[in-house]
Amino acid sequence: MARKNLLEGLADLPDDNSVASTYPMRGAGKSLVRSLDELAKQADKFLEGEAIVELDPTQIEGSFIKDRISEDDSEFRDLVEAIRTRGQDTPILVRPHAKLDGHYQVVFGHRRVRAARELGRKVRAVVKSIDDRAHVIAQGQENSARANLSFIERALFAKRLDDFGYDREVISSALAANASSISKMMTVAERVSPDVIEKIGSAPGVGRERWVELSLLVGKVGNAAKISDVLSADGFDALTSEDRFASLYTALNRSARPVKKAETITLKAKWQPHDKTVQADIKNTGKAFSISLKAKNAGLFGEFLSGKLDALYEQFLEERSKGD
Repeated sequence: MARKNLLEGLADLPDDNSVASTYPMRGAGKSLVRSLDELAKQADKFLEGEAIVELDPTQIEGSFIKDRISEDDSEFRDLVEAIRTRGQDTPILVRPHAKLDGHYQVVFGHRRVRAARELGRKVRAVVKSIDDRAHVIAQGQENSARANLSFIERALFAKRLDDFGYDREVISSALAANASSISKMMTVAERVSPDVIEKIGSAPGVGRERWVELSLLVGKVGNAAKISDVLSADGFDALTSEDRFASLYTALNRSARPVKKAETITLKAKWQPHDKTVQADIKNTGKAFSISLKAKNAGLFGEFLSGKLDALYEQFLEERSKGD
């Protein structure tokens, strides 16, 4: 599914934990990933078979490059509750801290560390000695696979990598994005100041094109005062992140159409077993999911399925808690 195993350079590190002298990159085109599922599998494979240790979260420092804006959201609360109930299913990846003896630096798994601190428990971790380049690629790829970062969070991460001197090949690999997408991310992150972005927040419902439009408005002569007025207005901080974006966007462009929520797309599918005694019509809008059963065994299979819902939901929570 993927053109190249992007964690190959990490997984092939020598057993003595020495840092690899070269990272196997041969062009950005070969390092792009077509499937986030494949990235997740690569991250899981990288951790498989490695010794897992338990670390005190006070010994663990964050990555040297931040990849998130919002830190305390509903998904994080869900993660805390999942770890409180079932424990930490998937270990994080850390490397020995370069300057603090006996301390570590997170490569991926920041939220699991935060959850452990909040719960007062140790963190299950794999320790690898990897260099900065391999670190940022692994961090970006694992987040692309699991963290559902918004467009602007990805854009900021790309800009931070660029500020640290990484080339576009590394940035493309870390974000699993092609050169054109990286270019647009960089343009937005350069036009809109970090302070403005942090004030707006992650805006998960706002996509690339709206951010591109805002970046053009921000750069217009005479808009600086308007930006300051909007960001400092009473009640601005109490708005949702998407509404903060909409408020600034509308103020800078009075003729602009209101920012719309992402269009609802209904995904439809059908399922039927080999004996054709049941047929399922499936609809998924993201916020609503329905399965309609018909044919000979529809009633019996429906009763069987409904009786398994508790167990299936627990399995769903367990799988979800493996994410960062």
